[in-house]
Amino acid sequence: MLILYFSRSGNTRSLAKHIHRRVGGDIIELETVAPYPPDYDAVVEQARQEQRRNARPEIRTSIPHPETYDTVFIGYPNWWGTMPMPLFTLLETQPLGRKTVIPFCTHEGSGFGHSRQDLQRLCPEARMLEGLAVRGSQVEDARADVDAWLRKLGLLSA
Repeated sequence: MLILYFSRSGNTRSLAKHIHRRVGGDIIELETVAPYPPDYDAVVEQARQEQRRNARPEIRTSIPHPETYDTVFIGYPNWWGTMPMPLFTLLETQPLGRKTVIPFCTHEGSGFGHSRQDLQRLCPEARMLEGLAVRGSQVEDARADVDAWLRKLGLLSA
């Protein structure tokens, strides 16, 4: 099992680490070559421009030995209704094939937006399981919700 995530503010990282503690496997944080700015408004504007240009930001992360994973959790903040563009870069350069993919995201009111559809388009052969969307401001209080979701998926015993 692999927990793959992208996080700028730390909310998605916190969620990914909790999932990792609960289900095990490997965990990889997706990193870009050029980091995003620390200022929230600047990140929002950069993310909007990347989507408008359908950009593929250069990444420094790869999935070593992707064939060893049957199940891949993919975590990300919802930026402008979908995943951050670095995830598009990764999934287009390292297709997941027929793996089981489980999305999770952080947001501040928009849930998954259209990110699940984009993820399905990027991973057309994957078996997509039910995802979990958590408000970024409530990540630290969502551990019971995460555990209930993992139990519902059959990945955590009662």
